[in-house]
Parts: sequence; C-alpha cells; structure tokens
Amino acid sequence: MKKILFHGSEKVIIKPTYRKGSLSNDYGRGFYCTESLELAKEWACAKDIDGYANQYELDMSGLSVLHLNSPKYNILNWLAILADNRTYWEKSSISEQAKKYLEDNFLLDINPYDVIIGYRADDSYFSFAQDFVSNTISLKQLEKAMHLGKLGEQVVLKSQKAFEQLQFLDYFPAQKEEYFAKKKFRDKEARKEYRGSKGQNADMYDIFMLDIMREGMKNNDARLQ
Repeated sequence: MKKILFHGSEKVIIKPTYRKGSLSNDYGRGFYCTESLELAKEWACAKDIDGYANQYELDMSGLSVLHLNSPKYNILNWLAILADNRTYWEKSSISEQAKKYLEDNFLLDINPYDVIIGYRADDSYFSFAQDFVSNTISLKQLEKAMHLGKLGEQVVLKSQKAFEQLQFLDYFPAQKEEYFAKKKFRDKEARKEYRGSKGQNADMYDIFMLDIMREGMKNNDARLQ
C-alpha cells in the first residue's frame, strides 16, 4: 500500500533528513505531513511568507503504524503524548497534577513505531487541550472541539525505515496572500465555534479531568470510550 503525503515548508524538500526537527513537536522529532494538499499549503505559509507543499509517496509496506484515532485508543492517549512532548504547559497545581496523571496512566510508548497518525495541535487546538487539563471543559467537549476547523490528521514519519520508503514526487507553490489568510480564518472559526460550545453548560454526567483522577480511571476504562 502506498500513501500520497504533503509537507508544507518554506522551501522545496527533495530528501527529508532523518532525526531532524524539534523534540517539542506534537509527537517529538519527525517529518510531519498531511494527506491534504490545501492544509499543507496553509502550513507552508504559517509565518506569513510564501512556501511550498511538497508531495511524496510513502510505501507503507512493512511499516509499523500507530493510529491514535483508531477505536483502539482514546483521546487521552493523544493528550498524554502531547503533554510529554510539548515544552510549554499551563502552570497551575491542577494542570501539573493532571499532566503527570496523563503521563503515568495514558502515555503510549511511541518508540517502536515507524509512523504515527493523529491530531495536529495547532495553537487553537493546543489551547483546547489545556482547557481540559485545567478542568475548564469536559472530555466530551474536548472531543468535540478537536473536530472544529476540520484540521484533519497528520502523518508523522518517525523511523529511518519510514524515511527510506518516502519518495519525492513534486512540489506546489503556496502564496501567502491566499494561504496565510486561509490558515488564520480556519483558526478564527475554530476558536469562535469553541467559545460557543464552551459557553454551553456541560451535562451533569460529563467527565472532567478531576473525575478521571479522583476515580482512578486508567487506559481502557469503559467510561472513557
């Protein structure tokens, strides 16, 4: 099976470099891609400069894939990985305890995997995650928020094997006048929808981060599905 991927960048990248990139990205060091050409163009212009959507073909044969949005996992697995990798996190006693609880009980070992598929935590989405950790919104509200703005999934190459099975195909210019504006609009709309949903009263049976800690909920708990 082969998958067509796009990577947004300020430059054309014919051969991505293994083990390059920031350790504090969503899933640590890796090559971050999307299956959407339009999203890649937005990410390419994230700094309000022109960029490129680089197109690749990834041969998935023999690759070990961690798909965080599959039924096997829940959103807390994604959140625990995010908490483990992101260097900035809201500083409060509840948030710090919640971050440690997530890492102790929901953090997956991502090292054995060649490829990770999961949510992308742009600024607005990261703020949604922080609201949940600080007990401002419920788990149900967080799950709903992650679909706002239709950000989609990102595909991250983690291993040397995955890099070796990636082939450059083409590149597509992205103009900042169009795609920086689109990125800002997408983020603005996501935040607007989020504020609206956040203002709605949570159901009395909704689960909050404090409930998870107090009840000692762990991975595979039926209440989290």
